[in-house]
Amino acid sequence: MPQMSPLWWEVLFMMFIFTFMLFNIMIYFTNKNMMINKMTYYKKIKNLTWMW
Repeated sequence: MPQMSPLWWEVLFMMFIFTFMLFNIMIYFTNKNMMINKMTYYKKIKNLTWMW
């Protein structure tokens, strides 16, 4: 079974780190947008006052 050279291990490691960071950034911004949308939705509902 052939061994990988240390350079290829570093490339593989950097590739995994890059994809991990990319997914984290994507998740962060999608959740941030969703939280902003939820907050504006709740503010709209909160402003409704019913007078009898």
